[in-house]
Amino acid sequence: MAKVTRKDDWGFPRWRPYGTKGSAAAKVRLCDREGCNDIGDRPAPKAPNSPERWMFCQLHAGEYNKGWDYFAGLTPEEAARRAADEESDASAYRKSAHYQWAGSGDGSRSSDEMRAYEALEIDVDADAATIKAAYRGLAKQFHPDVNRDDTEAAKRFQQVQAAYDVLRKAAERRGELI
Repeated sequence: MAKVTRKDDWGFPRWRPYGTKGSAAAKVRLCDREGCNDIGDRPAPKAPNSPERWMFCQLHAGEYNKGWDYFAGLTPEEAARRAADEESDASAYRKSAHYQWAGSGDGSRSSDEMRAYEALEIDVDADAATIKAAYRGLAKQFHPDVNRDDTEAAKRFQQVQAAYDVLRKAAERRGELI
């Protein structure tokens, strides 16, 4: 007969579900959307026919999927027929309730990263040195110490900082350095 140990007890309070072996914390993956701290349990492809996946929470998975063209490669007649079939079944297909960030990026980068490149006024294929140089130049140009009492320059400075932060964190997730 097996000896009863403390981990197999039925006492209270219970800090883990019944029937679990061990007391290690469960590993949880967070949503890949920048700044989201919800659980990322819904996979979304990074590009069509790609095995790589983003992991989003329910809210951001719906926003991400909104930007996909499900009719790519179909003739206009086939696309119209499929769209009519989907619209007739309103319970199965509904529009996303949130439109905070639209589009799926270019497959390898999120739409936030694409907007960050636009904010830094650089090409999307820029290397780390170009990103850093653009950030430093724009930060110097719009810094509040240089442009006193200019609210537009202060807003632009914050936008440049946020854009650089998005690109830096995305590079860190990929294992790169900026």
